[in-house]
Amino acid sequence: MSKLEKIENINIDKLYNDVADLIERAKIKVVSHVNTEFVILNWNIGNRIKNELLGNKKPDYGKKVIKNLSKQLIEKYGRGYSYSNLYRMLQINEDFSDFENFATMSQKLSWSHFVEIVKIDTDIKRKFYATMCMNENWSVRTLKERIDSALFERTAISKKPEQTIKNDLQLLTDENKMTSDLFFRDPYILDFLELKDTYSEKDLENAIIKELEKFILEMGNDFAFLTRQKRITIDGRDYYMDLLFYHRKLKRLVIIELKLDEFKPEHKGQVELYLKWLDKYEKAEGEETPVAIILCATKSDMMTELLGLGNSGIHVAQYITNYVPKELLEEKFLSSIRNAKIQLEQRCNNEEKE
Repeated sequence: MSKLEKIENINIDKLYNDVADLIERAKIKVVSHVNTEFVILNWNIGNRIKNELLGNKKPDYGKKVIKNLSKQLIEKYGRGYSYSNLYRMLQINEDFSDFENFATMSQKLSWSHFVEIVKIDTDIKRKFYATMCMNENWSVRTLKERIDSALFERTAISKKPEQTIKNDLQLLTDENKMTSDLFFRDPYILDFLELKDTYSEKDLENAIIKELEKFILEMGNDFAFLTRQKRITIDGRDYYMDLLFYHRKLKRLVIIELKLDEFKPEHKGQVELYLKWLDKYEKAEGEETPVAIILCATKSDMMTELLGLGNSGIHVAQYITNYVPKELLEEKFLSSIRNAKIQLEQRCNNEEKE
């Protein structure tokens, strides 16, 4: 092959790669546009049905209208307009009544996402899952897994007043800023680690590294793994942090310490030392103060409250390595949320009296 032919081949290869890239990007845009139009079409169908039903309080009127409409639509457009699908369009239109907001969401969420979100029982939880889904680009499968694992109830924000939850979600949507309450969870579900009945802290750490992708999905997509067994030396003595991550939206380093037994007061002192060291020697310009998560088998809520861990940037959470039915998780977390809100109300009442 002559030198000229080689140059021509190189030029053709580059031309091919450039054109192929243009085609692939256009295909993605076409698919995204089609999805958006499909989602908005379904919202509009639901809106038209809703307007038809307004003011008519006759028993079963709505069911008859949707049933007859479905029958005619199926004859011309197929099974996509079944009774259940039309009812879902109506339901989604009612739950997401603000068209401008819905149109914005439709650019990131598919119809299948909305179908899963609308099954959620409260408005604030629907808003939470929709916002987190858009923010972390969850697939429909991941969304289902997050709902089944009671992610909302496990997130610290669930124990806050509803207006605080809305404000934090709006901040994430408008400014791409995540508060620590949206970041911290308790417990963390690590049932994918496939640990044996007995294991050491080293085994737990190795299992996390092996399943790092799944671990980060459970912790949150904005985590970036930095290193394990980070060594620091103070007064000639070596100390080792179990796992060190960076959280992009929080813009801060995150230590994860693993404990096989229950949380103990001395764990606070150990982790505080690590945080002070990172803040002094590792924190880059523009970053926030580092925080830590202590993952332990069990913990006492009273002890963590008395130690004032929230003020020190340390979050203590349990981890679960075995599958737990969703119903049991929800029962436990709803009780925890109720207790937290009662304590918050009592605190506010005491402050007003003072």
